[in-house]
Amino acid sequence: MGGAYLAELTWTEIASIAPASLLAVPVGSTEQHGPHLPLGTDTAIASELCERLASKRADVVIGPALCYTASGEHAGFPGTLSVGNRVLRDVLVEVGRSADAFGGLLFVSAHGGNAGALRIAVGTLTGESRNVRGWCPPLPPGADAHAGRVETSVIMALRPDLVGCVPPASDGCELPLAEVISALRRLGVRSVSANGVLGNPEASSGDLGEGILEFWAANLADSVTGWPDTSLSSSIADAEAPAGWRQ
Repeated sequence: MGGAYLAELTWTEIASIAPASLLAVPVGSTEQHGPHLPLGTDTAIASELCERLASKRADVVIGPALCYTASGEHAGFPGTLSVGNRVLRDVLVEVGRSADAFGGLLFVSAHGGNAGALRIAVGTLTGESRNVRGWCPPLPPGADAHAGRVETSVIMALRPDLVGCVPPASDGCELPLAEVISALRRLGVRSVSANGVLGNPEASSGDLGEGILEFWAANLADSVTGWPDTSLSSSIADAEAPAGWRQ
């Protein structure tokens, strides 16, 4: 897949392309995803979606992923690392403030627990006249919430080697999220699901996962069609970039 990676470029290379570029930053998590999926599930998904966006748009630069985010609801499971909503909000704001060289900044978040901090951070940054947006994958009605059919299928498509033995539905919690959300917020996921699964992963497949990824990638690309308008920034960069800085 295409796309330039910020971490692999020098500052001189970035200086020549940043004004006409969209910086896409994956925002994932390091949290339990049941006994069968890796802790980096959300980060892998967010990173893949940024790469798919870059394959459709030559102006995308992919930033390093944020993998320590707001996962307090999963704290009852070993391996989960969380910085909480307040710290995540502040990190997103400071990343946004430091990204002014780019034509636009897009946070691509694949962890639902990040939504509140992301919404506040984007509001703060846009209130400061910065060109920033946030995006989260839309889920169809009835989709399971965590480590169920949706996420298991997606990881089967991306990294089947990291998918362990899929647990039976009876080991998780299949109640609608609306019925358990209060308990999740107060007591954490472990209060309603002993193995950390919210949904039913038994009917998962790589083909289904690829279809979900294609749907999300199309939605992501559509959400930023025509944005940012870097035509003016591009002409300025062409005029001002020192000779030899183009790569």
